[in-house]
Amino acid sequence: MTTHPSREIISRYAQGEPALDEVTVWSVETHLEDCAQCRALVPADDSRALLDRVALALESAIAAGPAPEPRRRWFAARNRWLVWHLVPWLTMTVAALACAAGLQALLPDVPSLVMLLAPVAPLPGVAIAWSRRHDPMGELIATTPAAGLTMLLRRTAGVLAVIVPALALAGARTGGVDLALTLLPCLAFSAATIALGAFVGVRRAALWLGAAWVLAVATPAVLAARLPLVLRPGSSVAWALLTLALTALAATRAANFRLLNSHN
Repeated sequence: MTTHPSREIISRYAQGEPALDEVTVWSVETHLEDCAQCRALVPADDSRALLDRVALALESAIAAGPAPEPRRRWFAARNRWLVWHLVPWLTMTVAALACAAGLQALLPDVPSLVMLLAPVAPLPGVAIAWSRRHDPMGELIATTPAAGLTMLLRRTAGVLAVIVPALALAGARTGGVDLALTLLPCLAFSAATIALGAFVGVRRAALWLGAAWVLAVATPAVLAARLPLVLRPGSSVAWALLTLALTALAATRAANFRLLNSHN
C-alpha cells in the first residue's frame, strides 16, 4: 500500500469488521507497522478491543490443542545432581573397590588396597560429570545460566554420595582400615580436581592427579608392601586441612567454570 488508508478503513479494521477482505486487512496491518501517523488514528478503545479479540482467539486455539506436557521437576533436579552417563563409570569404580576388598581379604600382607584406591576413586566420576565429550547435552548445558561451579559441585556431591558409602563398606569388610584416612583423601582429591580443573579443565585435572597418585604413591607402596607416609595414622589432620584449602581455592576461581575449556 503506497498511500495512507482512509480513516474509514482504519476504523473498520480496528473494529474487526468481517466485511473487510483479507488483502485489505493485510495491507492495513503492514502499513500500521511502519506508520506512526496512522497508528495514532486507531481509537484507544478499539485497540483494546482488538487486543482482547486476539487474546480470546489465542486462548480458544490453545484450549482446542493438545494438553501441555507436565513439567518434570525431578528430571531437572536429576541433571543438576547426577546424569545417566555417569552410571557406567560409578559402577566400574564400585566394582574396582569390591575387587580391592576381595584381594585384601586374600592377601592380608599387602597394604590396604582400599586405602590406596580411595583418593582416586571419585576422579573418573568427577571428570565425566563435567565433560562435554561424554555428556550428550554437555555443550548446551555449558551455555546455560545453570552451568558453572554450582552445578559441578552438585554433580560431584552426587558422585561422592555413591563412592563414599562404597569406600566405607569396603573398608569395614577388610578390617584394619582407618576410616578417616580412607574418606579424607577421597574428599581432598575431589577438591583438588575441581581446583586444578579451574585452570586446565576438570577432565585433564582428574587424569593428571590420578596418574600422579598411582605412579608416585600407590605403585611404590604395593612394591614395598607398606602403606605410604601420607596414609599412616596421624596424617588425617593434614588431609582435612588440605581439603579445606583446596575447596577455598576452587571457590575463588568460580568464574573459570563459565568457560568451555573447563568442560574438556
